Amino acid sequence: MRPLTRQFRDFFVSLELTVILLALSIILIFWATLAQTDLGVWGVQQKFFHSFFVLQRFGGSSFPFPVFPGGYFIGGLLLVNLLAAHFYRFKYTWRKTGIWLSHTGVILLLVGELLSGLWQQESQMTFTEGQSKNYAESFRDNELAVVDTTDPKVDKVVAIPEALLAKGDPIQSPKLPFRIIPKFYTPNSVTVAPALAQGQAASMADQGPPFLRQFVPLPQPVTYKEDEKNLPAAYVELDGPDGPIGTWLLAEELVTDPGQQPLNMPPQHFDFGGHSWKISLRATRHYRPYELTLLKVTNDVFPGTNPPIPKNFSSRVRIHSDDGRDNREVEIYMNNPLRYRGLTYYQYQMDKASNLSVLEVVSNPSWRLPYIACALVALGLVIQFGIHLFAFAGRRAAARP
Repeated sequence: MRPLTRQFRDFFVSLELTVILLALSIILIFWATLAQTDLGVWGVQQKFFHSFFVLQRFGGSSFPFPVFPGGYFIGGLLLVNLLAAHFYRFKYTWRKTGIWLSHTGVILLLVGELLSGLWQQESQMTFTEGQSKNYAESFRDNELAVVDTTDPKVDKVVAIPEALLAKGDPIQSPKLPFRIIPKFYTPNSVTVAPALAQGQAASMADQGPPFLRQFVPLPQPVTYKEDEKNLPAAYVELDGPDGPIGTWLLAEELVTDPGQQPLNMPPQHFDFGGHSWKISLRATRHYRPYELTLLKVTNDVFPGTNPPIPKNFSSRVRIHSDDGRDNREVEIYMNNPLRYRGLTYYQYQMDKASNLSVLEVVSNPSWRLPYIACALVALGLVIQFGIHLFAFAGRRAAARP
């Protein structure tokens, strides 16, 4: 009987493991493609590919059960299998140069996907012509923003991640003269008037505009679809040195009538400790040491199409850095993003009627790895093919009379 260490090594080196993992990856991709209809692209990535196991709930259970290996599990085993095969199976000869390069490219591709899943951040920048912004807003993450607006020139912002609100523990920041006590939080909701919230408890809010204190947040299931957005809501109490200051209802949108579109909820103002404050629940902001100014939007469509088929979206923006080194204009359009200071700005959406443009901002420090990996795979295949071609030609020349 073979030693246990030898069996362990043979398992990771075996070609059978490679075939099984490739088969599992095909099933995973097929399943994720079907699930994309309900979950959307981001939901599929999180559930199937950026996880070690695909989790599923059965019979209304709140505990998810692992039912299939996820992308991290399959990709990790493939990486180990490939590295083990290199150490124990492949010979270090010049005739295998192309294979070594191709496999190195595959390894980089797997590592690049892992790093992208861990490091990549996506946000959006929405502005109209003439508007300038030095921040982008997250697609999915939210934050509680408490802003000291006493100084008309500078706003002092304290941002609390929604994960801390969800825990419900009191939050104390050294930059704030009061504590923040989350009373209620839901990651997705519909905030409606009491007439529409039948059977719900009365509002806990005793601060803010009087009409707003009547609204009640109704929890909703979290959505992962691309065309839908989660709208968190919370009751937040502020507690000062002398006792409670009050409780606010915070949300991103309000529903005042079932037949009308939701209304954006602006920040709520209050005074405390001789300072003026604003408090709001908003999308997480990522500030940059420069600003973009939208100069012009262009929305071309193919003539004679009804409904209009987009031909070209483009935004002309000006980059102005805080240090004054950059002050230039650039054109952003489809397949021509702006790469600046480690970020990539893509043309995402546009509304010509309101001169509004939306740029998708992607931060991915490992974005070069897939290009390098594909180049290595291609180079390795060409070299390996060339080695075999010249060897075949040499054998044919030697066989001639």
